[in-house]
Amino acid sequence: MSVRVEASPAMGPQAFSATFELQGGPSQGQLHFYTPLGSTAAAIAWTPQQAQMQSGMDTQYFNNITELIERVLGTPVPVAALFAWLAGDHLSLDGWQVDQSQFDSGKITARRVSPLPGAEIRVVLEP
Repeated sequence: MSVRVEASPAMGPQAFSATFELQGGPSQGQLHFYTPLGSTAAAIAWTPQQAQMQSGMDTQYFNNITELIERVLGTPVPVAALFAWLAGDHLSLDGWQVDQSQFDSGKITARRVSPLPGAEIRVVLEP
């Protein structure tokens, strides 16, 4: 997975790329990001009541997964839509352009064109 967010008034440009493992759904789940050597870079867990992110010895708590993503990346990402896109559903969402033309090869690209800042999510799924 790679995520790129253009610069905003509040933050400079943000970008990261990592291998990931995702379990659950929009309301409750876990997401682990791994370093190239296979160790855990960050672990995120969320429920309807709260979300938390652990990186090394640091744990941060948030009201929900939407707030966590917005604080970390500097822009909101539509969690429910992301899960739909990962399942192969072409869910339309205002301001987002989703390319699932290579879904059969495990590739998804979603770009937010409005509101600014622009953002891009690229996912390569492995069986």
